[in-house]
Formats: sequence, structure tokens, C-alpha cells
Amino acid sequence: MSRILPIIRKEFIHILRDRRALMIAFLTPVIQMIILGYAATTDVRNVPLAIFDQDRSRQSRALITAFVQSGQFTAHAYVKSEQELAALIDSGQARAGLVVPPEYGRAVTAGRNADVMFILDGSDPSVASSALASARLIGASLATGVREEMLARRGATPATMPGAPQVRERVWYNPDMDSAVFMVPGLIGLVLQFQATLLTASAVVRERERGTIEQLIVTPIRPYELMVGKILPYAVVELLVVGEVLLVGTLWFGVPIRGSLLLLVAIACLFLVSTLALGLLISTIAQTQFEAFQLSFLTLLPSVFISGFIYPIDAMPAALQLISKVIPLTYFLVVVRGIIIKGVGVEALLPQIMALTAFGVALLTIASLRFRKRLD
Repeated sequence: MSRILPIIRKEFIHILRDRRALMIAFLTPVIQMIILGYAATTDVRNVPLAIFDQDRSRQSRALITAFVQSGQFTAHAYVKSEQELAALIDSGQARAGLVVPPEYGRAVTAGRNADVMFILDGSDPSVASSALASARLIGASLATGVREEMLARRGATPATMPGAPQVRERVWYNPDMDSAVFMVPGLIGLVLQFQATLLTASAVVRERERGTIEQLIVTPIRPYELMVGKILPYAVVELLVVGEVLLVGTLWFGVPIRGSLLLLVAIACLFLVSTLALGLLISTIAQTQFEAFQLSFLTLLPSVFISGFIYPIDAMPAALQLISKVIPLTYFLVVVRGIIIKGVGVEALLPQIMALTAFGVALLTIASLRFRKRLD
């Protein structure tokens, strides 16, 4: 500790002197959380809908109202021909189209099949699949309402009809299926990795560029002691950032923490060791700070797309699933979502805790071995 403490003191002095960088370090996570918390969402709402109503009956207006009031669609334009509707979809002004045939109202009243055409722009599969599922649900709901109305006219009710299978749904942990409840905890892990890796990526490179690396070389400090001394000050800063992003997630987005806050902070420390050590490893490889930043972004991009932050890992090819297993964020996302959303304890998170511990030790060891007390 007699050799590590001066390094810690030196890093703290550097952090406190650079007030602009310190302010950015605390403001950046808040800005990222707020912007990405609204932008990174899986909810598809307000899809522009072009409507070609050839019937103009009470029943057709009820159909259009059901689409609009669902919140998934907005009535972008009422058109007078299918060509006009197709032109709106081709230009991207409308993402979907609804064509109501002339005899729709009479068919519904008579109890006959009443088909309508729902046209969908499939160029964006995520929007298209969600809009298609909503359209099917709206159609099924309207069909059920029509059947119940016809039964009522005949003096019957669904309760008096022969039994049919009934599916009773129960959604655990996120009953409203709000995407913010899923995305915001993931953003906590993503912001922490982004921040921690960039903070330490230039640690050794900065010493080399400023000419202070020679002072470290002539000291009796060992490589692993240097790595630990450089990590601990930034770990303290990032722990404060953890509290900051948790406050933003709970107070701004209303995502409650159902599990143990102490357990979350403790495992976050393990995750920070991994990400800070990764940044130090990058700084031992890079020759300039610009190169260190480039390598940092090279490691951050796979973390966004392969860790399960947006896309489920089980749906990925086997090769990408293997790559996801060597990304620390993959394990921390399970932890942060498990504690915040599900309220699970340490027993359910033992595999992730062991993996993060192994990553921290391995990356810190590799970074120490990579550091050589020499000028080249």
C-alpha cells in the first residue's frame, strides 16, 4: 500500500484539477440516460395510417376509431383512391394503409364475412411486425364485439354458449409491458461501461504523452500496483455515477428498484473493475490518446448489439452467442435487470457474479502483464 497510495493520490489530484473533465464525467451519464431512455424503446406507437373508406358507414367509422384509439396508429390522411394511398406509403409519409370496401357496413350488420385490407410498409421489420400484431388484435377484438352483439339480438349471451378454452393471462414483473422498465436498467449498465472504459483508456497513454512515464519507471512500483492505483480513484468516481444514474432511472423514468440496492451496488463494483481494467488494457496497447479512444469505441459497439441490451441473445446465431459470453456487460445486464425489475437475490445471480469476478481478475492481470517499465 505504501507504493499504491501515492499513485492513488496522484490520480485524484489529476481528476480534481481537471474540473471540466470532472463535470463532463457527471453530466454525460445524465444526458445519455435521459436521451436514450426516450429514444431506445421497443414500443411502436403513432404509426401514420392512410385510410381509404369506401363505405362511410357507422361500422366503418367504428373500425377506423378502433385503430386510432389503440394508440398504435394515427390517421395521417383520408384518401380517395388506392393509388393515392399507395403513393403515400411509397413516399414514406404513411407506414400503413387501411382500405374499407363499399359493402362493409351491410356485411357486418348481416353477420357475413366483412374483409378489409390492411397494407403495411415492411421496409422496417420491427415497426411492421408490431403494427401487424396490433392490427390483428384490433380485428379480433372487433370480431368478438360483433359476435356478442349478434348473440344479444338472439337473446343469448357468451355465458350460455357451449364452453371454449379460456386463456387467462398474467404478466409478471412488468404488467403494463412498458419498454422503459426493460430499457432503463440496461442503460445503467451501458452508460457505466461507456464512461468507465473511456476514463481509464487514456490513463497510461497520458503518462507517456506528458513525459511522466519516466518518473513511474524509476520508482520501485510493480505493474499490478500501478494498475490498482490507477483504477481505484476512477472506481470512486464511477460509484458516484452509479448513484446518479440510479436516481435518474427511478425519479425521472419511474422505474422502481424491487431488489436489494446494496447488492446492486456491490455487483456494480465488480462490473466497474472489469470495465476499468479493460480501459487500462487498452491504454497499455495504444500509443496515443486518440488511438485509445478509437479502440474503446471498437469494444463498446459489440457491447451494445451483442450483450442483449437491445436484441435477445437466444435469437442470435451460435457464433454471436459465443462472443456475447466474453462481454462483461452481458452478465451485468442480467444482474441489473434481475435486481431492479424482478427483485431477485444473490442466489439467482451467482453465475453472473462469478463471471464478473473472473473478468475483473483476468483483465487486471493482463493489463499488468502488458505494462512494461520501459520507454518503448
